[in-house]
Amino acid sequence: MKKSMFLILFAFLVLLSACSNEKTQSLEEFYKDAKIENVDKVIIQDGSTGYAKTITKKEQIGEFLDLIKDIEFIPQDNQEKRVGWRYGIALFGGEKEFKFTLDEINNTYYDSNPDIHPIVENYYKQLDIVEE
Repeated sequence: MKKSMFLILFAFLVLLSACSNEKTQSLEEFYKDAKIENVDKVIIQDGSTGYAKTITKKEQIGEFLDLIKDIEFIPQDNQEKRVGWRYGIALFGGEKEFKFTLDEINNTYYDSNPDIHPIVENYYKQLDIVEE
């Protein structure tokens, strides 16, 4: 009896993991999937301080998106819940919003290629915008 319960549980877990539809894709594909065609505002929040910088100038938005839009996000094998994040980003296209952290998009954890962390950190630190 115990052996059959174990096999049923194991089969269920295998099926559950096989149903996962996370795939490798670029950041641009993620926000286009969220129906954001033209980003008109970006908020970058520092997870260690809570401060945020809001970008509304078209040139700065374009510069930032050019740095990160082609970065590939690869789903991590380990999807266990984590606590904390370094930077959170919100992209706005009119009334539509797409939020993510550098490691998590839509409740899925990712690795990025190239590593998005130093790119966002350097951009955030160089932004000449007062932190909110």
